[in-house]
Amino acid sequence: MSLEAYEQLMMRDNRCGYCKVVPHAMTKSIEHEWVCPSAKRFNFHAFSAGGRTIVALSLLRGRLDYTDGLLDIVYKCQMDGGCDVSCKVNRDLEPYEVMLELRTKLVEDGQVLPEHMMHIDGLRKEDNMMLGKKTDRGKWAEGLDVKILTREKADVLYHAGCRTCYDESHWPTARRAVTLLRDAGIDVGIMGNEETCCGGRAYEWGYQAELKKYAEHNTEAWKSAGVKQVVTSCACGYQAFKVLYDKIGLRQEGIEVLHISQYIERLLQDGKLKLKNKVPMKLTYHDPCHLGRLAEPWVHWEGKEVKILGQFISYDPPKEFRRGAKGVYETPRNIIKALPGASLVEMDRIKEYALCCGAGGGVKEAYGDFALWTADARLREAKSTGAEAIATACPHCAHNLEDAIKEYGHDLKVCNIVDLVDEALQVRRR
Repeated sequence: MSLEAYEQLMMRDNRCGYCKVVPHAMTKSIEHEWVCPSAKRFNFHAFSAGGRTIVALSLLRGRLDYTDGLLDIVYKCQMDGGCDVSCKVNRDLEPYEVMLELRTKLVEDGQVLPEHMMHIDGLRKEDNMMLGKKTDRGKWAEGLDVKILTREKADVLYHAGCRTCYDESHWPTARRAVTLLRDAGIDVGIMGNEETCCGGRAYEWGYQAELKKYAEHNTEAWKSAGVKQVVTSCACGYQAFKVLYDKIGLRQEGIEVLHISQYIERLLQDGKLKLKNKVPMKLTYHDPCHLGRLAEPWVHWEGKEVKILGQFISYDPPKEFRRGAKGVYETPRNIIKALPGASLVEMDRIKEYALCCGAGGGVKEAYGDFALWTADARLREAKSTGAEAIATACPHCAHNLEDAIKEYGHDLKVCNIVDLVDEALQVRRR
C-alpha cells in the first residue's frame, strides 16, 4: 500500500491518547501503565503513534517540510506495535501500518539517517544487518556436526539470523539449538555462509524493497533445499518469515515456519527431550515484540469502507483486525514451567501488552541511549517481580537487555530459552 491509502484513516485519529498506554482494563499499576517508550521518554504528543499520524497527514498534504526534528520524531520509535494493540481497544485504526508507510515515504524522499544507511549499505553488499562479511556468516557453526543444505538435503532448516551469526556471544545458543534438534532425531541442516538476512528489520526501517528481495531469495532457497520446516531462534526472522512474507504474497505453501521455542515444546510433548537437571531459578519472561504481538498471522482483506448514516465506518465485507493476541505467548512460558526447580513470576506488562526491550525499529543503531533507557525500564519492572533472571527468546532483546545491565548496574541475569533447556537436559552439552 502507500501512505495515501491511509489518508481517511489518519483523519479519524482524535488524539485520544490510547496509543501511549496499556488499555485501562489491563493496567496493573500506575508505574507500569505506559506502553510507548518514545511518548514516555520524550513526553510530547508528536512522539506517540497519534502524533506521528498527524505528522504523516501533514506531510501528505504539504503542510510540513523535512527537518532534523521531524526525522527524530519518525525514527525515535522502536516500531514495537504496542500502540497498535492499544488503539484497537478503542478505535480500530492502523497506526502501525501508517508508521511503516511514513518511514517508507521518508526513505523514498531521501530523508534517511546516516546510522541506518551504514547498515542498509552493509545489507546490500554482504546480505546482513550486522556490518559483517558474508564469508563469515557460517563461522558460528564451525566444527558442528550438521548438514550444509547447499550441498545436501534435510527436512528441517535452522536459520540462525544476522544477530546470532555475527555476535559471538550468541554462538553457543545457536550451537545448542542445532545440537538438541539433532540429538532428538531431527533431520536438520543449515545454510552456512549462504544464509541471508530475512529482510524484516530493513522493512520496519522503511526499506520495503529489501524485504521483497530477501523474501524471494529465501523462499526460493528453501524450495531448492527441499525443506519441510524452517526453524529460527531469531524473533525478527520468525516474524518476517511467518507474517511479512505472507503480507507481500511470498509465503511458501507446504513449508512450516516455527520459532525454536515452538519446536522445543513439540519435542517435550513427544518425549524426545527429557528435562532432568534442576534449574533452581526464579524467572520472569520478557515477550519479544516480533515473537508476540507482531507475530500474529497476517490477515488478508479486500473490500471497501462504508459509511452508515453518513457517520459510522463499517467494512464490506467485514474486516478482521490484527489485535496482537495471537502471537507466541504460552509456548515459552510452558517451557519455563517444565524446567525442574524453576519458577515463573510475571511482570505487569506481558503478552500483547508487553513493554519493548528498546532495540527495535533502528533505535539501537541510531539512538543507543534511548534503547538503553527503554531496556532499563524493562529491567526495573522485571526486578520488581523478585525474579533473579529475565528469560527471553530473541537475541536482539537479550543483547539490549545485557547492555543495559552493564550500563545501569542491574544484578539480573539474562537467559535464552534454549540455554535454559540445555541446562535442564539429562545429558549436559557445552
